[in-house]
Amino acid sequence: MEAASTVRTPKKPLAITAPNTISETGISKSLLEQLAIKILGLRGEMSLVDLSRIMGLQHSVIETIFQSLRREQLCEVKGMELGTYRIIPSSQGKARAMELLALNSYAGAAPISLEQYGARVREQSKAKTVVHAADLVQAFASLVLSADLFIRLGTAMVSSRSMFLYGPPGTGKTSIANCIAGVYEDVVWIPHAIEVDSHIITVYDSSVHQQVEATFAEENDQRWVLCRMPKVLAGGELSPEELDLQYNAVSRYYTAPLQMKANNGVFVVDDFGRQRFAPQVLLNRWMTPLELGYDFLTLSGGKKIEVPFDAFVVFATNLDPADLADEAFLRRIPNKINVDYATPEQFTEIFQMECAARSLPFDRSMAQYLAFYLQHEVKKPLAHCYVRDIINQILWNAAFLGGEVQISQSTIETACKSYFLASAKPTTVHPGELPNNQ
Repeated sequence: MEAASTVRTPKKPLAITAPNTISETGISKSLLEQLAIKILGLRGEMSLVDLSRIMGLQHSVIETIFQSLRREQLCEVKGMELGTYRIIPSSQGKARAMELLALNSYAGAAPISLEQYGARVREQSKAKTVVHAADLVQAFASLVLSADLFIRLGTAMVSSRSMFLYGPPGTGKTSIANCIAGVYEDVVWIPHAIEVDSHIITVYDSSVHQQVEATFAEENDQRWVLCRMPKVLAGGELSPEELDLQYNAVSRYYTAPLQMKANNGVFVVDDFGRQRFAPQVLLNRWMTPLELGYDFLTLSGGKKIEVPFDAFVVFATNLDPADLADEAFLRRIPNKINVDYATPEQFTEIFQMECAARSLPFDRSMAQYLAFYLQHEVKKPLAHCYVRDIINQILWNAAFLGGEVQISQSTIETACKSYFLASAKPTTVHPGELPNNQ
């Protein structure tokens, strides 16, 4: 498969109009005032422009909040700056801020409502993205895929439904899963936080969401962050707790679960079946969300809230899906794609790409020799990862010996002996017997 000759241009994101009044924020006036006094209590002296920037709200909304705090004698005017007030918390305001911070220490951008969040997730759903073959060619340009596998992946992308990628180890399942996000829309809006019954749930996570710089008018709602399509990768370390709201007893607010952070993007469950809990736990947890597109999360008091579930979930496993899930669940994942070992032709193409990536000369006969040696001497199938790993061994060996990197029959055989397990005990080599490093 050759790389696309042109780069697909992402859709230009539309701005989200900022609210000009408190009622338009979708958040109660009291919660916004509480957030403002917490920020003021932590920061001390600040201008209304600073408060507007931190809370992500228009000056008209901040002015209303300021006047209310002033009437309640929670803040005082310190002076003027660039045509706006500089304020400080009063002694009463400082005490109130400490009380509020003890109840909930969130002091960032103003949240949005759950209804606003649901509407935005539905608006930018991946299901609305039209997928073309050229999009897949570009997204999977770094991989070697058979025509049949390419078509099956494209069909799955068009469906916007989740999939099982299964097959032997080392055949590129994780690499394929990691490229899927590049097929869909490139940018989405992620909120800093959501408010539900006065509870704060943070959504934006810099470790998951990659912010995109874009120029918008000042009227854009700063409570949202423009990001590249989320891609969440979870492996054997995944725990059931990460799939529900995570309440911090110290900060006293919630962090969104992984699947919520992955909304409008891709959630890869790698090495599925090797987590620290039975696979049926996850499957039962997601049976309804995968089919109906919404999830239920539980607040600390036991109340359940409905949130959208719009992540393209990819289960990558080298185990048999039939051993991991029953038919009732498997039918809810319409795309089940087997990723098998490479053919000799694909193996040679991978060899060529790996050499090019390292600026090494490509010798077709050496690619063929490696394939022959693996199959007939090492007795291994042609797993896609072997090319990368064997060439890495050759590079490391050359760096240690201080010699020039050469891909030859002897260096291939040496690399294989280091990479694969052997039943015979290795011959002891003393440091004095190694070639001099020149």
